[in-house]
Amino acid sequence: MADKAREDDAVRGVVERLTHIFSATHSPAEVQAAVARAHASFTDRPVHDFVPVLVERRAPALLSGSAD
Repeated sequence: MADKAREDDAVRGVVERLTHIFSATHSPAEVQAAVARAHASFTDRPVHDFVPVLVERRAPALLSGSAD
C-alpha cells in the first residue's frame, strides 16, 4: 500500500510540474487528463517503480498530439 501512495504522490508531482510547463498552451484540466491517460497506460505493468518517470515522459507527447 505504501508503494501505491508513493506512486500517487509522484504522479501528483508530475501534474504540478507539467501544469507549470504547459500553462501557456494547456489548461490544468488538459494536463491532468493527459497525465491520467499516461498513468492508466501502465496500470497492468507488474513493476511500478518507474511509472512516474514514464508518465512524465508520455504525458507531454499526449499534450502535443504526438503519442500513439
